[in-house]
Amino acid sequence: MEARATAKYLRIAPRKVQIVLDLIRNQPANKAMAILRHTPKAACEPLEKLLKSAMANAENNFNMDASRLYVSECFVCPGPTLKRFRPRAQGRGMRILKRTSHITLVVKEAE
Repeated sequence: MEARATAKYLRIAPRKVQIVLDLIRNQPANKAMAILRHTPKAACEPLEKLLKSAMANAENNFNMDASRLYVSECFVCPGPTLKRFRPRAQGRGMRILKRTSHITLVVKEAE
């Protein structure tokens, strides 16, 4: 049995999120929470909220034991990109890409 949580349209680039996801993949949920609390990355705050949500889904919807949960799967997909323009020298304009992310986090109960 698995419980999942998703966060869509987060205004952070997927490559920044991927670095933090690699740290918590296949870790026990409590250890993953500690890693997210003590890692100084911008992606940690929304990921901590997402992990709490996945753990709550596991407890409340599937009656899993919270102490035996681990992060079995976590991945990020790029969302829609906001295109903006910034003025540059000699009347030119350069495109700025403001990327968004869709994050999925799955927790399972250890055997």
